Amino acid sequence: MIYTCTITPSIDYTTYLPDFETGTLNRTSEVYFYPGGKGINVSRVLQRLNVQSTALGFTGGFTGNFITDFLQREGIKTDFIDTNEITRINVKIKSGEETELNGPGPNIAPKQQAVLLEKINALREGDWFVLAGSLPDSIPNSFYYQIAENCSKQGIRFVLDTSGPALTDLIPTKPFLIKPNQAELGQIFDTEITGKKEALHYASRLADYGIQHVIVSMGKDGALLVSGNKKWDAAPPKGKAVNTVGAGDSLVSGFLASYLRNQNPEEAFRYGVASGSATAFQTDLCNKKDVEALVSEVRLNQL
Repeated sequence: MIYTCTITPSIDYTTYLPDFETGTLNRTSEVYFYPGGKGINVSRVLQRLNVQSTALGFTGGFTGNFITDFLQREGIKTDFIDTNEITRINVKIKSGEETELNGPGPNIAPKQQAVLLEKINALREGDWFVLAGSLPDSIPNSFYYQIAENCSKQGIRFVLDTSGPALTDLIPTKPFLIKPNQAELGQIFDTEITGKKEALHYASRLADYGIQHVIVSMGKDGALLVSGNKKWDAAPPKGKAVNTVGAGDSLVSGFLASYLRNQNPEEAFRYGVASGSATAFQTDLCNKKDVEALVSEVRLNQL
């Protein structure tokens, strides 16, 4: 079973309008409400790829109830921990330029953190645990390190998709998979990465630390995969990017869905890139038919 964990989920209120002006009334042409958070996105895409998962994390209030109800209607199992706070709402304004207003994450008390550890300790060898999204300052990085260590001791494959100090601190735990983007990879090594050659160098350094699979997402320039001593560069399918929110999460979902079937990192990478592209080409997350229509268009080059 795959378990995804979103520490700071949200409701993403996305609105589209021709022009956006500050200091005046703006009328929107269309709006969408979706559960937000990288781990939640991973669960939603996995479900669309016919892979079952359980969504973990922290929710509260009427917005938390919306997230739980929404996911359950999509057939996704949930096991959230109540924060006694209203789950945040993030506003995303799609106009000539994209503007985002993200609400503050909840304060996760030590007692609530302990409940999450209990749930992780109940997982079985061979399960997957995906820790994805922003990690609030109210939780020390030592807590995330403990999560990773517990997964390692229990034979649970640990997938990490976050950023900042927590990402850097968790590298020594040797996750099964990490997926930094170009900027996040640079932050790990305190440098600016300007192209694929540099990205490949630093991704390879992460693999040398013992991380089994390192994917670097690079937007319109595609992605890189370092898996052991093998390396691939992926050129994404051509298409018009409509909404990049969730594209990286879809890449992770596609990789896991394919890897579960055949344990082939090359094919999993191809399927992941197709999944990320399929999400970028529409207003919501990808569907299986859209992904499979793009798989043959993903060009991989072994380096």
